[in-house]
Amino acid sequence: MKTTWKDIAPVPTASEFLDIVLSRTQRRLPTQIRSGFKISRIRAFYTRKVKFTAETFSEKLSLILEGFPRLNDLHPFHKDLMNTLYDADHFRIALGQLATAKSLIESISRDYVRLLKYAQSLYQCKQLKRAALGRMATLTRRLKDPLLYLDQVRQHLGRLPSIDPTARTLLICGFPNTGKSSFLKSISRADVEVMPYAFTTKSLFVGHFDYQYLRFQAIDTPGVLDHPLEEMNTIEMQSITAIAHLRAAILYFMDLSEQCGYSVKSQMQLFRSLKPLFANKLIFIVINKIDILRRDQLDTATATELDELISSGGVEIVELSCNTTEGVQEAKNLVSDRLLAHRVSEKVNAGTNGSGVIGSRLADVMARIHVAQPMEVRESFIPEAVLGKKKYDKNDPNRPTLARDVEEANGGAGVFNVDLKADYLLENPEWKYDRIPELLDGKNIYDYVDPDIEAKLQALEEEEEKLEAEGFYESDEEIDDVEEAEVRRKADQIRTKQALIRNEGRMRRIKNRAALPRSAIKKPLSQLEDSLDQLGVDTEELHLRGRAQTTSRGRSTTRSRLGTEDSNAMDIDQTPRERLRSKSRARSQPATNRRVDGVVDMETRSKAEKQAKLAQRKMNRNARQGEGDRHTTASLARHLFSGRRSIGKATHR
Repeated sequence: MKTTWKDIAPVPTASEFLDIVLSRTQRRLPTQIRSGFKISRIRAFYTRKVKFTAETFSEKLSLILEGFPRLNDLHPFHKDLMNTLYDADHFRIALGQLATAKSLIESISRDYVRLLKYAQSLYQCKQLKRAALGRMATLTRRLKDPLLYLDQVRQHLGRLPSIDPTARTLLICGFPNTGKSSFLKSISRADVEVMPYAFTTKSLFVGHFDYQYLRFQAIDTPGVLDHPLEEMNTIEMQSITAIAHLRAAILYFMDLSEQCGYSVKSQMQLFRSLKPLFANKLIFIVINKIDILRRDQLDTATATELDELISSGGVEIVELSCNTTEGVQEAKNLVSDRLLAHRVSEKVNAGTNGSGVIGSRLADVMARIHVAQPMEVRESFIPEAVLGKKKYDKNDPNRPTLARDVEEANGGAGVFNVDLKADYLLENPEWKYDRIPELLDGKNIYDYVDPDIEAKLQALEEEEEKLEAEGFYESDEEIDDVEEAEVRRKADQIRTKQALIRNEGRMRRIKNRAALPRSAIKKPLSQLEDSLDQLGVDTEELHLRGRAQTTSRGRSTTRSRLGTEDSNAMDIDQTPRERLRSKSRARSQPATNRRVDGVVDMETRSKAEKQAKLAQRKMNRNARQGEGDRHTTASLARHLFSGRRSIGKATHR
């Protein structure tokens, strides 16, 4: 059950709310659009603006509505307390206005999105968007009062104390200035203001204390005057709400000295007026300020009337003084014990019917509980040696010797070492200081040594020498297999080649550039020929065929193959160097400058450049600015520079 509402988000004012939504729309969506775009693109641009703004309004309003508690889901105490403090009707109306505004904004968004589908120009789309956002802004401005009211409710809810209606509770009530806050400050850690005048406490205050390892809460209520319920103000109604709805022990404080400003008869009359609200609760009348006037010092008529009030049934009386703390702790312990017993009896009686018979629900619980009790009670036994043991006296010369005495006799701390072996419990005390034998798996090794192990080891060695002499361990298979050795040699070459390829790839890799797939990498013909030459394949025909199909610019591609041909190849008329040199030729150079080629003078050249720029203009249009490009205007953003602005209209959006 939720008992505190400190986590409700702040509610912005109407102007802040509008700035938040419109600034978010401006920051999240594109801002540039051109009249030359397709009409479908323009419609989508403005439709997105309207939809996004409506969704933002709806999201913010939903967060506000979900943050506040629903009155129907609250405990009756919290429900009536909120009704007393904030007026439940006004609270519901404010939340209802926000829910209505949310549905209207969603309806406006749907209507204008439907109209934007049939807009024929950029101007029409812009005006429809402006009208949609304007209507949403108008609705938001009309929420000025509800938003302001809800933010004040949020602030007050955050300051309310956390009161758990199901906890063990002591409820302190009575006339003003009777010592209620002083009692709460005495029994708990609550920091309550205590002043010598009436109505110091204007709201509920909660303090907590522990008793028998259980947590209790004590609630200090504002003072209540004896007049009809309809005439009570908000401060008094908080006390009435707590008394009516909290299942607690009622501590009704009375001041017999009448220093509070109210007579004893008035205090007793208020008790009678509030007694219908005390039904099914523990009731204690606490007589405070006994250091000034005690109960037995009252006059006969007042004492008789007070006795009749106490004997009316179910009322106990407690006397204390918060000024001198006389009887304060005793009263707290008495009330806590009574409250614990009362809560237990209520839980037990909840499972019984009117005649006291245990119902089915309680019977199921009791059937699973078994309280074990001893069959016979045995008295405690203390040995005679313990009873007759003499008390240790440091000054007694016949006292027993302690380890501290031994330490002081042997040099003191830092010199004396404690004998850890002295307390060993062994079968023979003489074994305490023997050398500990080596252990393995918790067993003494020496206990398992064979006395004839030397003779057995000699016999085993002689048997091994005999088997070696007979050739038992020699194998009939041929170790030096030629084919297997050749396979191993080739496998080693393959592994070496693979390692070289991997290292070459690592060295070639450029980390600052994206890796290209093999199919996208262009490899020259010379690299293929070099690889084939190293494998022993003749690439002369391949080179001639490639040269016939393409005209090479520069030196021969076969020049890179110098030194890569196999020396065991078939002899021909020319050496490899002579054949390569005969096929090479000088690099071709362009005969003219292409930039000035065909141009008579500088004037013709400038005309040609202008013509080229004119032809390029059409291509540049495809790279122009679109609606996704950001454009920072000279005006200041409202969400960054808030404050009072000069005269003018806020139509910059």
